Amino acid sequence: MKIFEELEARGLIAQVTDDKEIRELINNGGARFYIGFDPTADSLHVGHFMALCLMKRLQMAGNKPVVLIGGGTGYIGDPSGRTDMRSMMTPEIIQHNCDCFKKQMERFIKFGDDDAIMVNNADWLLNLNYIELLREVGACFSVNNMLRAECYKQRMAKGLSFLEFNYMIMQAYDFFHLHNNYGCNMQFGGDDQWSNMLAGTELIRKKTGDDAYAMTITLLMNSEGKKMGKTAKGAVWLDPNKTSPFEFYQYWRNVDDADVMKCIRMLTFIPIEQIDEMDKWDDSRINEKKEILAYELTELVHGKEEAEKAKQTSHAIFTGGGDSDNMPEALVDNEMLQEEKIFITSLVVACGFASSKGEAKRLIQQGGITVDNEVISALDKSYTISELQSGLVVKKGKKHFKKAIIK
Repeated sequence: MKIFEELEARGLIAQVTDDKEIRELINNGGARFYIGFDPTADSLHVGHFMALCLMKRLQMAGNKPVVLIGGGTGYIGDPSGRTDMRSMMTPEIIQHNCDCFKKQMERFIKFGDDDAIMVNNADWLLNLNYIELLREVGACFSVNNMLRAECYKQRMAKGLSFLEFNYMIMQAYDFFHLHNNYGCNMQFGGDDQWSNMLAGTELIRKKTGDDAYAMTITLLMNSEGKKMGKTAKGAVWLDPNKTSPFEFYQYWRNVDDADVMKCIRMLTFIPIEQIDEMDKWDDSRINEKKEILAYELTELVHGKEEAEKAKQTSHAIFTGGGDSDNMPEALVDNEMLQEEKIFITSLVVACGFASSKGEAKRLIQQGGITVDNEVISALDKSYTISELQSGLVVKKGKKHFKKAIIK
């Protein structure tokens, strides 16, 4: 199966500008394509994961990736999918975030003169002359067409700043610049970027007469129609210091039953034929599918050793076997002790399962807290320093847990 057909079989392709031309270009390894990443944080997250996997697949098929870090567009912020304006970042923060992105991307993409390259649009956007940009690029845009774009319509009711209104022009100019200076002929992105990507292809065609193409990939949604990668605490990060390998593993281990095969198909590198066979498995094997998904993605992001540790820790908690040494820890502060022991409400707060003792009390009364496999009901339950030194496994519900220790 050729790469374009594989992308179709995995359910990744949402929209394309020129089906026949793009299919031929990608299948023959002729795509010099780019995907942009705005450095709004110091780590990539699961929302970027599909784009990284796509770049890896296409590079393996002989196509050349250009990773565009939005050091320049990061000064503006993309209004797509937002109801408010992004906070402004300093140049130092933007550069730090860019450096963090590159380090993480190297796990997915092979960089080098004949392989993938990374560029930062701050190198050309920050030096633009405003009047020259208006004359060279602004004349190619219809304000009426821009206002019809979905990314802007979502914001019109609450107000769209002129700053953000320029984002489409900046993204289009990125493609124009990359085409002229790096030979880029294709742009990829999520399907919420379609309007911005069309603007780039049209700008190139109007200004140069050259062919330029765009293809969007289907954003990964859960069965309730929400973007995956979010938890009660926020985003699921690729940085192990923000989301531990075990927490990353557990996120995928706990996806809804209805989403498991979709995630395996879209995100893993398991051959399509093998996935088709898994699709025929009896429903009783759903947990086996989830373990395969969690292991494959954790290995991809954090390596085989961390994936093995995460798997063993998961078994230790939920089946009573395996190694619990790699369980996420919560350090108990000495100030939380009373007469050399900690009460259960303070322990729940220390684990981050409640923001106050009052909230912890309600969780306990609802039967939502377990310590070392014992459901806690007594609010005056306490634990000694000796027990804390050995480690207490504290659970909130079925999916959230920490090993509480004192050092």
